[in-house]
Amino acid sequence: MLKINWRAPAAYRHTRKIPAAGFAWEYLRRNDDYREDFRLLIRAKRPDATELEAFARRWGLRFPARSRRRA
Repeated sequence: MLKINWRAPAAYRHTRKIPAAGFAWEYLRRNDDYREDFRLLIRAKRPDATELEAFARRWGLRFPARSRRRA
């Protein structure tokens, strides 16, 4: 579990200066279900596209496209 006092106003000062995606991340990372899903995803060293898509869909995430490897 994260070690921070979520009720302390000082814990949120930085949220005034972050973009919407950063603000959303501040709350998503505190979700125990999200953290468990992420832990399971990274446990599989190379998750397949189906697993990544399901994870992204469940949590409303978008990942930047990866560049193709040149041959």
